[in-house]
Amino acid sequence: MNKITSILAVFTLLLTGCSDNWNVNELTKKSYSLDTDWTFKQANKEKWYPATVPGVVHTDLFDNQLIEDPFYRENEKKLQWIEEEDWVYKTTFDAPEDIKENHFSLQLEGLDTYADVRLNGKTILSTDNMFVGYEKEISSLIQQKGNTLEVYFHSPIKVTKPLREKAGFEYPADNDARAEKFSIYSRKAPYSFGWDWGPRFVTSGIWRPINIITWNKAKIEDVHIQQKSLNDDLAELSTSITIQSTKSRKVKVRLASDDIGFQSETKEVELTSGENVIDISAEIKNPERWWPNGLGEQRRYNINAQLLIDGKLIDQELTKIGLRTVELINEPDSLGESFFVKVNGQPVFMKGVNYIPQDSFLPSVTQDRYDWMIKSMLDAHMNMVRIWGGGIYESDYFYDQCDEQGLLVWQDFMFACTMYPGDDAFLDKVKEEATYNIKRLRNRPSLALWCGNNEVGVAWDNWGWQDSYGWSQEVQDKLTGDYDRLFKKLLPEVVGALDPGRFYYPSSPISNWGEIDDFSIGDNHFWGVWHGKYPFESFKEYVPRFMSEYGFQSFPSFESIKKFTIEEDWGLETDVMNTHQKSYTGNGLIKVYMERDFDVPSNFEDFVYVGMLLQADGMRQGFEAHRSNMPYCMGTLYWQLDDCWPAASWSSIDYFGEWKALHYAVQRSFRPQLIVTDLSKDQIEVKLVNDEWKKLPVTLEVEWKNFDGKIIAKKEIKTTLKDNGVVTAIDEKITSFFGMIPSKSLQKGSYLYLKVKGKNNELLSDNYAFFVKPKYQKLPSAEVATKVVKENGQLMVKVTSDVFAESVALSIDGEEVVHFTDNYFHLQAGEERTIVVERTDFTAEQLKDKLLVKCLNNIK
Repeated sequence: MNKITSILAVFTLLLTGCSDNWNVNELTKKSYSLDTDWTFKQANKEKWYPATVPGVVHTDLFDNQLIEDPFYRENEKKLQWIEEEDWVYKTTFDAPEDIKENHFSLQLEGLDTYADVRLNGKTILSTDNMFVGYEKEISSLIQQKGNTLEVYFHSPIKVTKPLREKAGFEYPADNDARAEKFSIYSRKAPYSFGWDWGPRFVTSGIWRPINIITWNKAKIEDVHIQQKSLNDDLAELSTSITIQSTKSRKVKVRLASDDIGFQSETKEVELTSGENVIDISAEIKNPERWWPNGLGEQRRYNINAQLLIDGKLIDQELTKIGLRTVELINEPDSLGESFFVKVNGQPVFMKGVNYIPQDSFLPSVTQDRYDWMIKSMLDAHMNMVRIWGGGIYESDYFYDQCDEQGLLVWQDFMFACTMYPGDDAFLDKVKEEATYNIKRLRNRPSLALWCGNNEVGVAWDNWGWQDSYGWSQEVQDKLTGDYDRLFKKLLPEVVGALDPGRFYYPSSPISNWGEIDDFSIGDNHFWGVWHGKYPFESFKEYVPRFMSEYGFQSFPSFESIKKFTIEEDWGLETDVMNTHQKSYTGNGLIKVYMERDFDVPSNFEDFVYVGMLLQADGMRQGFEAHRSNMPYCMGTLYWQLDDCWPAASWSSIDYFGEWKALHYAVQRSFRPQLIVTDLSKDQIEVKLVNDEWKKLPVTLEVEWKNFDGKIIAKKEIKTTLKDNGVVTAIDEKITSFFGMIPSKSLQKGSYLYLKVKGKNNELLSDNYAFFVKPKYQKLPSAEVATKVVKENGQLMVKVTSDVFAESVALSIDGEEVVHFTDNYFHLQAGEERTIVVERTDFTAEQLKDKLLVKCLNNIK
């Protein structure tokens, strides 16, 4: 029995009433997955073991119980030998179609990284770039039965050692967690060599699918649809269709769509043997636009490129497009140099995050994990995600979801935090990589911009590499020359040729965070908080035109920590916790910041909880500073969304998918309407932010309460929210606003609760403000009660407290990860909060038994 299962999804034909026989379906291009019956072995050993494809050698070793869990305790240190070895993968298969009547090619979507591919004993391909997919003709080699496919992976370290020796100097790849820096020479995910949030697991393996492609006569290889013009009446499209033909022949080519208003031409052309490019125009009347999340619908049009030979449909390729304009405006202005995104002609404040690969072992990232991260971004009101340059070009499925859900993609090329070679061989690899990925992504409505690298430009100018590495002037000239060839010549040329009109710039950020004057220029990565040890309050002072990276660390939840540790590891500076902390500043910096703002618990479990509050509140100050300073500042992308292993890091969602306190703070801070309150000295300032493109008449309610729930004072203000902007609703002395002077004792025992209500009294936004930091608050002990119920099929927790309970945290005792729709929230005296529990099969009784509750009031 043929073990290869066809995975071809045959699209329903899209008919437009043409007299040609486009409905006579003889599709000959088919795809068959080659994902079963693989085995692997260490190259210098005899024994073969079962393997999973797609996969990598680390996960295959673990699945065969040849190594322990790489993420557990200090096992990372024990597994560094794997990168030094060669590995072999092998399978056998039968041809899925008659070999006499069809052409066959082997499609390899991703090999990691240095691989020789052999079919029936003959080498058909040698690869050296993880980021490129390959398709290799195998018609002359394939047998009807009993084909043997072998992929030999060379050690990335052994391959690149000679390149390092030839260079004669060390590149500044400080994140490469080995004394000798080899990562520089590989077109391989940089983070796999180590980073300041991730381990060193230099992988090898078939990390993306392998397929057998069969076809006959001709096939469509690529479809590029460009939007030439767009207005309310008409969208004009220009499409280039690349067709591979076995010989010269007459064919008909067209674009078809079942969408109302779509019109296109049918072309009869003479193909030549080999590659042909056919240009076809189309238009859509009364087009509907594609909008980012929060601003409108994500309307997409299905356009099918179809190939007709001898009156029969031979091949077709469906492309889903969105009609919109996305411009990045980066130009001198009266304030310095702008950096903002216009969508469909309107400036839009970008609310988003930097995204890293979700796992050290990339094939472990399931569709469910992708779905959860996408949903988590949407639930937090994000409209942009930055695919950071030290990881990978993400899966097609990830970008599909961004298209469907309205997440604009900031796409870095895969270069980060070091200089790179500029020899012809390296540049040829990069050109191939850029060409492959630009063609793969350029039709997507979510794709907003291309960026050459992460932080290389600002690092060269400000990080002191020239002194610390002691390079000669000749070496420095070589490094800067190579930089210009790669990021200022090659990449912009490839983008310009293959994706014209899309914004490209060489390096993010444009300005450095060390000088306040730089914050008026372009985008900025502000690391004064954390690396510079600046206080959180500095977020209010250091506001850039666009904040594309900034962050603060925390541990994951204590329940998550228990999954990769044992009890003796539970401490701030134990060997295991330090192994799972990759920042050079270490866990101690979390404590330094905590001492500024909170009482530091002596118990490690409580320290972890307070550390998450610290991260959330510090970053909240950044979110609010950026949003309340629009349009001067027009974007905030924090570092970072996710983790690739369980560890202390800057993430808002931990490796197991659990939202930290930070992600709940993001969800509140990225709401369409936001209240930003600044209490300093005897002054109260309240700004109201509105993302919607319409003015909203509102009522601002301000309640001053003590922690027992008594109202000290209350004020109401009628105002109008500015469309896509900020209005200052209050700016005066506290004493004049409330009519009384708040004593120091009262400040320590009270808070402000602010609400914005619409014209129908609906709650648009709320927020809290405190007179003093948590360490100075006089919080009373709180009796927080919970009741677990199931209503309308939903599991819910109802939470109440006798006094103001600060930062109430719900968690589950055990291995399970559930999701609470709200968490780490303030609960007012006498208030009942209802929280829905998701991602669980628990009964109400089971949840009740496992539910844990913390609040800051009861932490000592």
